Amino acid sequence: MENNKIRVVIIDDEPITRMDLREIMEGEGYQVLGEAADGFDAIELCKEHLPDLVLMDICMPLLDGLSAAKVIYEERLADTIVLLTAYSEREYIDGAKECGISGYLVKPIDEKSLVPSIELAVARSREMNRLRKESEKVAKRLENRILIERAKGYLMTCNHMSEPEAYEHIRTISQKKSLSMRRVAEIILTKVGD
Repeated sequence: MENNKIRVVIIDDEPITRMDLREIMEGEGYQVLGEAADGFDAIELCKEHLPDLVLMDICMPLLDGLSAAKVIYEERLADTIVLLTAYSEREYIDGAKECGISGYLVKPIDEKSLVPSIELAVARSREMNRLRKESEKVAKRLENRILIERAKGYLMTCNHMSEPEAYEHIRTISQKKSLSMRRVAEIILTKVGD
């Protein structure tokens, strides 16, 4: 994985920590897109840049890192979130698991372990995102197939068509009207609701 392709935002309420992290990240070839000091600014920064990686503290003013991470994860505003925090208590670790966190490092950060931890977290997140997208495609195809099957059933029952005739009817309309077969099926099925 080439570091210069990883785009990072740094979120910490301590300016010195942000400066140190920026120096480490840029020294390793990462592109630092911006910095923020609280969870609200973190969310806005992620909306603006859609970074590959968010390095974030937990305890910050206005909105804590776990709450911000949950929003960032749910709205898919970043690929990977790694928490850098002084807190190692179980409640924070459990909270991180529920918020889509990919990595959890306890301060003070050891520079030698920071980069490998980030590389692994980003690689894992990219693989999970790839699998999620594949799963969504499969689910969408299944949903399309179910709608088309329902429309075929409607045509077979109401128009007394055979299954191949019903399928061909939907396909022909799809081609003539430049609509997807799913859209044709949806339109046919609106008759059922009338």
